[in-house]
Amino acid sequence: MGLDPNPERPAALAQWEAVFGSPPPPYLSVQFMQKALAYEAQCKTSGGLSAGTKRALKRIAKGETVATSNSSSLRPGAQLVREWNGRTYQVHVIDGGFEMDGKAWKSLSGIAKHITGTDWSGPRFFGLTARAAGRS
Repeated sequence: MGLDPNPERPAALAQWEAVFGSPPPPYLSVQFMQKALAYEAQCKTSGGLSAGTKRALKRIAKGETVATSNSSSLRPGAQLVREWNGRTYQVHVIDGGFEMDGKAWKSLSGIAKHITGTDWSGPRFFGLTARAAGRS
């Protein structure tokens, strides 16, 4: 039996079991476990997700369509995540626009074009429109 490549793994596993009451799936990385544990601690101190968000997530988990908002209602501090061609893109909503990879953007459509190389509706690309959520 070889040495564990990450010496932090045993501590992360023990903490996960203490917090969640069962072992994590075997494929989770230490970094992911640490982030999940930090999020759980944050939820305990600040109350976690709103009731509306919890309901929406339950509906999504059941495969139901959930009404979404458009980009004009996004508040600074919000984050958008989109996977495209095997890469995950994170966009942060800032005052007056958006930020991705350290660069400020005025529109989501500009970011979508940068990512894909073609003209896209930014709100649609990031799943903020009803049509993108599976409705016509």
